[in-house]
Amino acid sequence: MRRLYFVTYDIRDPKRWRRVYKTMKGFGAHLQLSVFQCELPEMDVVKMKAALVEVINHQQDHVLIVDLGPTEGRPIKSVESLGQAFTPVARQAHVV
Repeated sequence: MRRLYFVTYDIRDPKRWRRVYKTMKGFGAHLQLSVFQCELPEMDVVKMKAALVEVINHQQDHVLIVDLGPTEGRPIKSVESLGQAFTPVARQAHVV
């Protein structure tokens, strides 16, 4: 079962920030600075966490992974946006 996650991060070093950004591009859609939306099965969440643990500095950096629940039956517009319009990332098949 796939679940929807928001991943956001605060990385102190620009070089580490780029590595985290590149790592996250492999797992989800970039929404805005340091925020990704990911639709992942449990195994990919484990892989994502392992990859991030290798990149971040555990004393200086902070990564938040917010589980928003199953993707099945989720309404397209489940995020409220103030200011600039939010365009949800389209659901699509991923071939592995």
